[in-house]
Amino acid sequence: MPASDLASISAYWDSSADTFDDEADHGLRAPQVSAAWARRLAEWLPGSPADVLDLGCGTGSLTLLMARQRHRPTGVDLSPRMIELARGKLSSAGFDVPLIVGDASRPPVAGGESFDAVLVRHLVWTLPAPEEALARWLKLLRPNGRLVLVEGRWQTSAAGDAYTTGAPRLPWFGGVTAARLIEALEPMADVLHTEHLTDPMLWGRPIQDERYVVIARPTTSAGPGS
Repeated sequence: MPASDLASISAYWDSSADTFDDEADHGLRAPQVSAAWARRLAEWLPGSPADVLDLGCGTGSLTLLMARQRHRPTGVDLSPRMIELARGKLSSAGFDVPLIVGDASRPPVAGGESFDAVLVRHLVWTLPAPEEALARWLKLLRPNGRLVLVEGRWQTSAAGDAYTTGAPRLPWFGGVTAARLIEALEPMADVLHTEHLTDPMLWGRPIQDERYVVIARPTTSAGPGS
């Protein structure tokens, strides 16, 4: 993504960072919401300890849950302020976790570095080329690794809308349906599991829109089971 586009997007999320955790599913401040996400992560991720790349990690709430589950997470977010808050959150809990400012669609990891899982939550709608990002993320997985996509479709908007001045147009603005995301994955991955996430405990309230998880494995490294 051009540097000018990245700058406007980074500034947008910087301005949102200090109130980001006010949303129940962002800050996970309510014990029941935190516990609901912890249970789902335990189901979706490999057995701990695993190396997990948390893309679009925001203020690090899921990163912290993974660290508490004895995983070895690495967080990436485009917003320096989000990463600053994530560092404080992880450090206060006693964890020293790599947290990197960078473009999650092109993860700034060392050449040849790979992971047991790549976790992405509510990120693909912000990407101008989401299918290219999916392909890059799958290539970061070790054999039998898994891509865990927690996504949704929150609003109906014209394809190509942008969410902040100076940002590129976005094909999945407002979110993407599970069916469309699976369609994008199928040429490059085997879909292992998909499930709609209707439990109000995950969101701190009942929801009316589409929210789901899709777990996939690169076709070339697919094996029996999940």
